Amino acid sequence: MPNTMKKSNRREIREKVLQVLYAYEFNGEGLTHLTNEILSDVNVESDIAFAKQLINRVVANRNDLDNQIRARVENWEMERIALIDRILLRIGIAELFYFQEIPPKVSINEVIDIAKDYSTANSGKFINGILDAILSDLKKEGMLNKSGRGLIEESLPKKSNDE
Repeated sequence: MPNTMKKSNRREIREKVLQVLYAYEFNGEGLTHLTNEILSDVNVESDIAFAKQLINRVVANRNDLDNQIRARVENWEMERIALIDRILLRIGIAELFYFQEIPPKVSINEVIDIAKDYSTANSGKFINGILDAILSDLKKEGMLNKSGRGLIEESLPKKSNDE
């Protein structure tokens, strides 16, 4: 196998979600058609379900997600944030809020890595700053609703190997 890193399925799915949401931003309609077309080469049912759930959460909660962004970019108009960055922020925030099985660090890192491939050189830092601030606020307010594998370090001390 070559030494190049293969993208994870979830990374590819998140990139497809970005494509759907980007196209939808311009179209304003045809979300189901866009989703089905862009996901047409995805064969794993759980990946399709994840993509559709993420797309639907972002679209249904767009105003709330944008308010989360607005609250952290004072003196900065939303329209001045690159569209790809806005969509990636919405995806990241939606995962933090609505996907309790995905560790926050995974959501943040995935969105930052996608930004590096699809947006500007500074997008990763910008997105990281906003998502970190939201994560920090969720933790402070006791509203981080996460559970499952990979999340133990968030709330419990590390176990020794013999436990």
